[in-house]
Amino acid sequence: MEVTQVLLNAQAIDGTVRKHAEESLKQFQEQDLPLFLLSLSRELANEERPVESRKLAGLILKNALDAKEQHRKLDLVQRWLALETSVKTQIKMCLLQTLSSPVSDARSTTSQVIAKVAGIELPQKQWPELIVSLLSNIHQLPAHVKQATLETLGYLCEEVSPDVVDQDQVNKILTAVVQGMNTSEGNNDVRLAATRALYNALGFAQANFSNDMERDYIMRVVCEATLSSEVKIRQAAFECLVSISSTYYEKLAPYMQDIFTITAKAVREDQEPVALQAIEFWSSICDEEIDILEDYAGDFSGDSDIPCFYFIKQALPALVPMLLETLLKQEEDQDQEDGAWNIAMAGGTCLGLVARTVGDDIVPLVMPFIEENITKPDWRQREAATYAFGSILEGPSANKLTPIVNVALTFMLSALTKDLNNHVKDTTAWTLGRIFEFLHGSTMDTPIITPANCQQIITVLLQSMKDVPNVAEKACGALYFLAQGYEDFGPSPPLAPFFQEIVQALLTVTHRADAGESRLRTAAYEALNEVVRCSSEETAPMVLQLVPVIMIELHKTLEGQKVASDEIERQSELQGLLCGCLQVIIQKLGSSEPTKYVFMQYADQIMGLFLRVFACRSATVHEEAMLAIGALAYTTGPDFAKYMPEFYKYLEMGLQNFEEYQICAVTVGVVGDICRAIEDKVLPYCDGIMTQLLKDLSSNQLHRSVKPPIFSCFGDIALAIGDNFEKYLMYAMPMIQSAAEMSVHTAGADDEMTEYTNSLRNGILEAYSGIFQGFKNSPKTQLLISYAPHILQFLDSIYMGKDMDEVVMKTAIGVLGDLADTLGSNAGSLIQQSQSCRDFLNECLSSEDNLIKESAEWAKSAISRAISV
Repeated sequence: MEVTQVLLNAQAIDGTVRKHAEESLKQFQEQDLPLFLLSLSRELANEERPVESRKLAGLILKNALDAKEQHRKLDLVQRWLALETSVKTQIKMCLLQTLSSPVSDARSTTSQVIAKVAGIELPQKQWPELIVSLLSNIHQLPAHVKQATLETLGYLCEEVSPDVVDQDQVNKILTAVVQGMNTSEGNNDVRLAATRALYNALGFAQANFSNDMERDYIMRVVCEATLSSEVKIRQAAFECLVSISSTYYEKLAPYMQDIFTITAKAVREDQEPVALQAIEFWSSICDEEIDILEDYAGDFSGDSDIPCFYFIKQALPALVPMLLETLLKQEEDQDQEDGAWNIAMAGGTCLGLVARTVGDDIVPLVMPFIEENITKPDWRQREAATYAFGSILEGPSANKLTPIVNVALTFMLSALTKDLNNHVKDTTAWTLGRIFEFLHGSTMDTPIITPANCQQIITVLLQSMKDVPNVAEKACGALYFLAQGYEDFGPSPPLAPFFQEIVQALLTVTHRADAGESRLRTAAYEALNEVVRCSSEETAPMVLQLVPVIMIELHKTLEGQKVASDEIERQSELQGLLCGCLQVIIQKLGSSEPTKYVFMQYADQIMGLFLRVFACRSATVHEEAMLAIGALAYTTGPDFAKYMPEFYKYLEMGLQNFEEYQICAVTVGVVGDICRAIEDKVLPYCDGIMTQLLKDLSSNQLHRSVKPPIFSCFGDIALAIGDNFEKYLMYAMPMIQSAAEMSVHTAGADDEMTEYTNSLRNGILEAYSGIFQGFKNSPKTQLLISYAPHILQFLDSIYMGKDMDEVVMKTAIGVLGDLADTLGSNAGSLIQQSQSCRDFLNECLSSEDNLIKESAEWAKSAISRAISV
């Protein structure tokens, strides 16, 4: 078939032509993959073909080698590796040949394809000559070959992990890249490609950064590139500096003075894309130092041991004025745009990070700027002063900030109502929210909100909710934190007298015609939920009155004519907000007997609404309605059983949805809620539920984060149905055991993996715990005896691994107790033989953590009962 024409047709404007071409390509790929890939690579390499068909050929080639979903990616990799060597060799020759094409689109696409092939083959020790042949290209005369080769090396470093390339080749790649960046390189396209390649190659340069001479050379070339006449090169060079600041933080000290000079110049004088990266450098240093200081926070072993260089503290006197200047470079419409980002916003963000890094030291450096600008006639100065103030509220101590905030509060409340400029009002409302978030709450020594100013604060915020959407949205946010600060207030919290008025105002906001702008409707519901969640006993009757109001709102979204396709998303988002609101109300009213009793009259109607939301289901609503049903099950208890016949099919649908794994995870949680609520009444549904959970576990497409809750869910089911769980043991136990073994081997890879491993272990232990407690006092307990040695071995390996967190420790010692409690003397002798079980028990008995200690004491008594039998 004529590949060129088909590739051109696949880009045709006419839909039928396009569809037909896409079908032909798909057929070709399925019927003869080797020829298909070969034809594409020849098309890409053929200088006589039109650029459009060559470009698409390259793109399809790239997509035949890689995919976003892990399981598809593995499949494509296997297919490539299975091709005949001769076919792969021809394809690779075409690719390398195309790097010297005069057509830049063809070269650029080829660079990406070569990197994808390298990503598959280099780890398999195939295509060893690739890097050598690329490096030999660097000395070619035509600049465009050099440029394409550097681009390829950059993509290659992005695709493969550093341990695949040996140090000798790494050195050669870095030499080629750094030479390409050098000022002596006359061609800017080459310099740009080299600078971008260095950005990807930095992860390979560990050894080179440990060598003073090599590091000095790399740093010099990067710093010189920040002064290039070409804006894209300057931006790419600063991106390298940002990456170096996090990858090689501990090597930066000798260069900081120079870096300060070049970043300050860029921030003050350069174009926005460059200036933003220069600010990002300092934000990145803050992130590093915040992490280091947090890691060592509890460790008072003297400053000398903390690997922090205090770069920010040293740079403060010069850094803060530079950042304050950026705050005056606002854009006229930045508050209306979602995701807007500019120099002023970057500067304020960095200032906030600086405040978190150095704490109190920042306050005296920022206060003069605020005092000087806060009352100026130019809105830019007033807004910058307000933004500066809001940015430094997290980090410094309450003692340092409270006296200033007490003075500022009155001023801000008046600005929010009287300032004529929307930007200023927007930032003022945001700053009030930050004041309430960080300086208001039960932990503060001196309250900033007093009986004297509480009324005024609420009046101003409710007034502000009638302002333009972006200001009203920030006012809702401020109210959210105001309510949150009173969460543990005890009897008669200060907001109680205003409860009705606040709720009414928020509901009014949700009905504004422009509530769709600036996230306003969402912010209003979030604030409403928080006001309800943090309310006290005395406002419970008003929360009850809210139930029918929200139900009517949800009912409205279900009534009416067929919704237009562009409205569907808005409608389901609104349903999500309303289900979320009902969830909070259900949890609130269910938490005390008197309100729970009155609430129950609405339960049938509410459940009916949730089922209708599922019936017109779209993924997002699904999730909030599912969560709300979990809350309803918890509150209605055994009565929930009557909803199961109708609800079950949606529960099953949620468990099957492993593409949208959050929904699957939420549904698994709801199964647990239902088991706790209706106990053995869940039995008729267990075959279906267990089948689906076992299917989920064995699927390689399910996101790993859903696996721990599935194991916990086994435990919930076993607790609910007792020894009826017997028929699932032969399926569930091997799954649990193999996950247990896996969790022993994966430990300690990195922090993220350790965290996941701990959540997996906790899920496994909760499964064991539920199963053993479920079988307690049943004649069938002997079925569990054969599993005991494996469980003790698992406990032993966790204990020896020394990387479990408190949660796992508490669950693990609980399982040891459950084992003894359920199996009695059958477990007693096994536990007696295990030295590490005794050590583990003793360690938990002397734990600082009361919960661990209580679990251990219970386990100890269960074990001594088992041994004495």
